[in-house]
Amino acid sequence: MAKKNLLNIKSLKEQVYEYLRKQINKRELKPGSSINMDATSKKLGISKTPLRDALIQLEMEGFVTIAPRRGIYVNALTLEDIKNYYQVIGALESSALIYSFEDINIERMEKLNKDMKKTIKSGNFNLFYKKNLEFHNSYIKLIKNKILVKIVNNLKKRLYDFPRREKWIKEWEKSSIVEHQQIIELLKKGKPQETAAFIRDVHWSFKVQEKFITKYYFEQE
Repeated sequence: MAKKNLLNIKSLKEQVYEYLRKQINKRELKPGSSINMDATSKKLGISKTPLRDALIQLEMEGFVTIAPRRGIYVNALTLEDIKNYYQVIGALESSALIYSFEDINIERMEKLNKDMKKTIKSGNFNLFYKKNLEFHNSYIKLIKNKILVKIVNNLKKRLYDFPRREKWIKEWEKSSIVEHQQIIELLKKGKPQETAAFIRDVHWSFKVQEKFITKYYFEQE
């Protein structure tokens, strides 16, 4: 009896990428662990070509390292990585806000921020996470620079989804909601430059957020 293929036929490279992403997300593939191409291709019932292509994409996005003759390893997320990601995201988001300022739906941002507040009371971390991304996408997705959007999305995946942490730091979540409200108030006053500066220098400031970052990523529960 033929072995059942774990992947359906759509785009093998994309499906292998999603499979590996889920494995990292669920910590089936832990930071520092190696990925055996022979074993993985055999398990999935595919050739090494789509697997190699998926791994190249993951390496370009910073999730794995392909070391010739030494293997393929899942990258750990270091404090220095996070510091660099915050700097880049802050710069790009602040730029996106300036360019999208005239088209921003402030009422939607207010609603999303209120929804985030409700999720803290209900204890729904995944919904908080989703609403938080939607809040920022309210202005990021309005711009035509798709390269900027792709970079920001990839860096956020690196921060939040590899692996995904369902962990409340309620002081941080509440602080984010307060900062979101400050962003909204600056937008209402018609101050795009000041809003962009706040996003860059406060909301996405590693120095400002460091105590929360350390607690979220590196302190044991």
